[in-house]
Amino acid sequence: MEDKNIILHTKPGASLHISVAKPHPPGPHALSNTLVVFLNGLALPSAAWCETIDRFLNLRRKSNQPIPALLCYDRYGQGKSDSDPTDDPQDAPYGHDSRAAVADLHQLLIQVARDELHRQKLEDLQLVLVCNSIGCALARIYAAAHPGRVSAYVFLDSMMANTDFVSLFPDPDGDDAGFDEGQLPQGITPDDLRHARVRVRNFFHPTVPNAEHLDRRHLAELLPQADGPRLPHGPGGRSPLLVVAGHDWDVFAEQSEHGSLSVSKAVINAYVNPAWGAYNQGLTRLVPAENEVKIAKGCGHFIQKDDPGFVANELNALLNRLRDRD
Repeated sequence: MEDKNIILHTKPGASLHISVAKPHPPGPHALSNTLVVFLNGLALPSAAWCETIDRFLNLRRKSNQPIPALLCYDRYGQGKSDSDPTDDPQDAPYGHDSRAAVADLHQLLIQVARDELHRQKLEDLQLVLVCNSIGCALARIYAAAHPGRVSAYVFLDSMMANTDFVSLFPDPDGDDAGFDEGQLPQGITPDDLRHARVRVRNFFHPTVPNAEHLDRRHLAELLPQADGPRLPHGPGGRSPLLVVAGHDWDVFAEQSEHGSLSVSKAVINAYVNPAWGAYNQGLTRLVPAENEVKIAKGCGHFIQKDDPGFVANELNALLNRLRDRD
């Protein structure tokens, strides 16, 4: 992968940090017109994909299989990239939104296709999007805005884009007369719920600012359902391929209890994991083909960090499926 900085023609005065690799071997082959794009979540920059990419390249080389073009990048305000030049310079808590991030991605792809991969236009490439967390939501928004571009997706523990996270937990102090302490799961008290609601609001509520200044407040309006709208057809009018991977419930609950969130495993297993599992199951219905959620054993939310080999294997298998159906 070659690291460089690139200035988008649509946003002069600020640069994005990218890592790009050309297809190998040079010349025409089954994947020479394919670009794999890695889309980050909020917490981990593009550097977090390095181990996954190294393992993926080793898999392809050992089996003597062609390697597509690869692209990682830090969004504005993330990793080694500059801040978004359109954001308020007075350090306001909210800046560009997900639609702006998707527009930036599209412009980046246009320039990479032309300047790095020497393609006349982006339409000459089929895209494969490998995404984690909010990157999965951005991939869905991108696909809807640019139908016919994306051939395949890997969703790694997509964020639940249609929730404020706090409402996953019953409110012991709310106006809902239906709250019944006696119906709580064993070992969970109203105080546990109060604590969880406060902690989750402070960490994950869409109004919580982030270093990237990516405004998430309207994300639920853009993606109100896990299972729709369906992902549009890719190049040639073909239905896209999709892999949906979810975290290991036990590991995620353990990390939630002992990490900075500090919400008990019992609460996470009673309210968060079932909701997230149902959301991931909904994502599998974004394409017509039957899919199942693949659980990344031993992984928390950041699957590419906890098990880069798992991601490399899934991407390798997906590309082989893409090759074999042509």
